[in-house]
Amino acid sequence: MRLYHDDPLLLAFRARVTARASLGDRPSVLLDKTAFYPEAGGQMADHGTLGGARVVDVQEDDAGRIHHVLEGALPEVGDEVTGSVDKARRRVHMALHTGQHMLSRALVEVAGGETVSARLGESACTIDLDLASLDERKAAEAEDLVNAIIDDDVPVRAWFPSAEELSGLPLRRKPKVAENIRVVAVGDFDFTPCGGTHCTRAAQVGVMRVEAVERYKGKARVVFSAGARARGKLAHASDLLRALGRELTCGPDDVRAGIDKLRRELAEAREALGRVRGRVAGSVAAELLASADARGERRVVGVLEDASLDLLRAVAGRITAEGDRVALLAGEADGGTIVLAARGPASDFDCGGFLKRAAAAAGGRGGGRPERAEGRLPAGIDWIAIATVTLGASPV
Repeated sequence: MRLYHDDPLLLAFRARVTARASLGDRPSVLLDKTAFYPEAGGQMADHGTLGGARVVDVQEDDAGRIHHVLEGALPEVGDEVTGSVDKARRRVHMALHTGQHMLSRALVEVAGGETVSARLGESACTIDLDLASLDERKAAEAEDLVNAIIDDDVPVRAWFPSAEELSGLPLRRKPKVAENIRVVAVGDFDFTPCGGTHCTRAAQVGVMRVEAVERYKGKARVVFSAGARARGKLAHASDLLRALGRELTCGPDDVRAGIDKLRRELAEAREALGRVRGRVAGSVAAELLASADARGERRVVGVLEDASLDLLRAVAGRITAEGDRVALLAGEADGGTIVLAARGPASDFDCGGFLKRAAAAAGGRGGGRPERAEGRLPAGIDWIAIATVTLGASPV
């Protein structure tokens, strides 16, 4: 006997153990009646205690038997035991499942989207629709419609109608079973065949919140929360918003404006940094080119102190802008040595091959295309010596 069908608020009960069993490799017991809901229909299983042991899972097997998976000593067959359902978990499931029914109906009303499947997970709840996409404004309308029904506090009824009564009900979807069909009605708003645990009034759902609209396997997916879970997430978001406001020295309503200001300032700083980097790169490149020209070399080997990879790229770009110049540069950064090889448009120097050999000689890593290559070597290496030896040993 499934006691939760008659009373979803029943949390304590007495039952007799009819069998010891197992679910996979986990020990379980069967009861003559239970208030524990087994995982089904996208709803997670109840947890709690049974005869002093923790109920960590509840599942229904192919024969329709409900297995109570326990941690701890299993009661003996014939024992009368007390069961206690975890109230907080049950109430969350009731709100989420009832909220899912209401949101599925609302999505039909405002967007013409029928629910293909729904999942009430431990951290996220989803509804998959038979739509290729869903406008977020329509999702917001559906959320508003559900919250209006919640505010109206309409009754939620669950019962097994007669065949004649069932034929006259405006069911949102067809039953998945042929007999013992249970229907859950949220006022006159939604009628759905379902065996899950539900609220007894709409106000118990508390609040509906659509968190995201996504694409999933070519269809629209709605991520939502309701009840205590929604309240917890909204409270967490509010706390984060207030914390951001404190960091930006503004109120929560002004956080967006504060972030927009920071973005503008960051963009301006990046532009200024780019201009400075360009001037530095030009000066460093000119110095390296003058030194190489004095020695009559077309390959410019150099080390830049405290140089970023962006600066190395900028310097190399100026060295190799024209002709057959080759830039072989290194810079110390973040506890290592970043290296770069680049060639001009008229050069046939194999940058990738050179850097691969240099990295192997120095105990680092690197490689790339013939036109350009980058790598990272250990800190403190003598780049000038390594580059010179590599060039001499394997001319390219």
